[in-house]
Amino acid sequence: MDVYVKLKKNGKNILLAICDANLLGKTLKEGKIVFKITNEFYKGRKISVDQAVTMIENSTNVNLIGNSCVKKAIENGFVHPEAVIKIEGISHVQIVK
Repeated sequence: MDVYVKLKKNGKNILLAICDANLLGKTLKEGKIVFKITNEFYKGRKISVDQAVTMIENSTNVNLIGNSCVKKAIENGFVHPEAVIKIEGISHVQIVK
């Protein structure tokens, strides 16, 4: 599975945005939640989910949207399963270090 990753650096802070490639450009809605998966925030390099998850180690803030990338982050010990929310059945999580 491929994902899009985008890095934004601001001083010592490194924001990493990861989304499953098939979700880019979509809007998820559930109850009062409206989650836009925009090109501006998420579209960067297209790489494998395995490569993307290794980038979490060196990031201070991480935003993940997509069942594939969130599952891989859980498998690699970066995310606790109970921290995940679902929006229209799609996994979303944020990591702040």
